Amino acid sequence: MSIETVLHMNTGNGESSYATNSYLQEYGIQRALHVTNEAINRMCNDLGGFPGVFKIADLGCSSGPNALLGISNIISRVHDMCKENNFEVPQFQVFLNDLIENDFNILFRSLPTFYAKLKNAEGDHCSPCFVSAVPGSFYSRLFPNKSIHLFLSSYAVHWLSQVPQGLENNKHNIYMAKTSPTNVFEAYRKQYEKDFTKFLRLRSQETIRGGRIVFTIPGRSISDPTSEDCCIIWELLAKSLVDMVKEGRIPESDIDSFNIPYYTPYEDEVRDVIKKEGSFLLDNLYSFALDWEPYNGGNAKMDVADRPIRGKNTAKLIRAVMEPMMATHFGNSIMDMVFNKFEEHVVHHLSAREGRNFNLVISLTKH
Repeated sequence: MSIETVLHMNTGNGESSYATNSYLQEYGIQRALHVTNEAINRMCNDLGGFPGVFKIADLGCSSGPNALLGISNIISRVHDMCKENNFEVPQFQVFLNDLIENDFNILFRSLPTFYAKLKNAEGDHCSPCFVSAVPGSFYSRLFPNKSIHLFLSSYAVHWLSQVPQGLENNKHNIYMAKTSPTNVFEAYRKQYEKDFTKFLRLRSQETIRGGRIVFTIPGRSISDPTSEDCCIIWELLAKSLVDMVKEGRIPESDIDSFNIPYYTPYEDEVRDVIKKEGSFLLDNLYSFALDWEPYNGGNAKMDVADRPIRGKNTAKLIRAVMEPMMATHFGNSIMDMVFNKFEEHVVHHLSAREGRNFNLVISLTKH
C-alpha cells in the first residue's frame, strides 16, 4: 500500500466527506490560534516588520472549510499588526500543500469565497493574496532554500511516511493498543523519530532565518503509549473489524496486515527530537483536550439521550479520515457495515466514560 496514493481524506462534500465532517479539526485550529498569533508577533518584532511579500505554506492542507481557515487567521493578524505599528501591509503568497490524491478541486472552488471574505474583512486596505498548490509529501523538499517565512500545519504532521516495519505480531490491532507487544511501541516510536527529524531538517532548509513553524497534532497526555486519549478510538475501530472477522465477512489476516501510519507523541518525545535535530528553537508547546465530537461546544458531559447522535457523529469524523485507506485494504463493499459497528462501539464506550483526545501545538523559530 503506497502511502502517498491512499493517505487522503474522503473527497467531495457529501455525507461522509471530510469537508462535511471536520468540525473537530476546526475546534483545534481555533484553540491553537493564540499560538500562531504569538509567533507572528515575535517574527514581526525580530524582523522589524514584514517583508514586501510574506510567504506562507500550509502543509497537509486537506480540503473543505478548514483548508483556508488558518491562512485567513494569519492574514488577519498581519493586517492588525501593520495597523498597530504603522507598517506597510505586505502582499501574501500562500502555498497549499498536500499529497497528490488530495481533493484540490474542491479547495480551488472555495477560493472566490476566501478572497471575498478577505476583502470584506480588510476593506480597501486588503493586500493582494496569491494562492497556489504544491502537491507532494512534506517528507521531501517542497520549496527553494530560505524562501518561506511561516509554515503552518494543522492535524497533518502526526501522519508517518510509512507504516513502521515489524508489526506482524500486532494481532487484532490497527495501531498501538493495550494488547500490542512491546516491539510495536518501539517500532512506532522509531518511525516517528526518523520522520519528524527529517521533517525538521527539510523545513530548516526552506525557512528563512528567524522564520517560524506552527503546527498542531494529536498527541497523548502521558508517556504511556496506550493512553486512552490517543489510542482507545483506534481500539474501537479494530474491534469493529474483528466483529467482521467473526461474521466471516473478512479474513483475519486482513486485520493483522493493516496498521495505521500515524503517531501520537508525548510532549517529551517532541521536545527530544527538536533538540537533537537542532535547527529550530522551541518557542511554545501548548496542549489541550477536545471532545471526540465537538458539536456540543467541547463539553464532554452528556445526557444519555445524547449518546447515539454523538456516537454517530464521531463515527462520521473517523470515517472521513480513514475510509480511503481502509477501502483500499479491506474493500469498499464493507465500509458501511464496519462504520455502523464502530458507531455502536463508540456509543457503548460513551455510556461508561468520556471520549477525549489530546492535542499539541508546537511553535518553532529557525536559528
